[in-house]
Order: sequence, then structure tokens, then C-alpha cells
Amino acid sequence: MKRALNLLIFGAVLALSSTALLAEGNIDNGKTKAAACFACHGADGNAVDPQYPRLAGQYNLYLQQALHEYKDGRRNNPIMKGFVATLSDQDIEDVAAYFSSLPSKLHTLDGHIQGDK
Repeated sequence: MKRALNLLIFGAVLALSSTALLAEGNIDNGKTKAAACFACHGADGNAVDPQYPRLAGQYNLYLQQALHEYKDGRRNNPIMKGFVATLSDQDIEDVAAYFSSLPSKLHTLDGHIQGDK
């Protein structure tokens, strides 16, 4: 009985975690949907102006969470709220997939650019 319960719990955890892994979005659709983002964040997600965050290479789920937080008001930025207001959950997954797939040009503490060899 205890083994069956453990297997059931393990199966439930596996099912829930695989659902999160599958919710990564479509990169090509994300690039199209992210066109409005390019003016500030750059088409390659590596904004030149330091007032705009670099999105390239960020974690997919982090980007999704941030976009949802702008949309529901937990993050207060009128410009971002306006951009995400029309995005569906699928749009958010796609945009996050696009930016997370791009190579980052973030600098490390020793001055190197992430991703450089």
C-alpha cells in the first residue's frame, strides 16, 4: 500500500513537472509577437541603453512570470502594462521562448561577456 502511494505521488510530481517543461512556447511565433519589444530591448534581446533590461538568454519561466506580473499589475510599469495587455498566455510563452533562446551579451563580474569562450 505504501509503495503504491509513493508511486502515485511520484507519478503526479512527474506529470506536473513535465507540463511546466512543455510550456515553453514557439520561438518563431515569439519573434513575430515580440516586434514591439525590439525598440527598447533590441531585436537580439541585448538592449544597448542601460535603462532597458537585456532579455536575451534569460530563463524562460522568469520572462513568463515577469510578463504576467506586468499584465496583472504586480509589477508597476505603465509602458510594459500597455504592451502586455493584449498578450494571451500563449503569446507570453512564445515571447519568452524567443528571448530565452537568444545568446546573452551580459557581462560577468570579471568583465567577460557571457557565452564567450
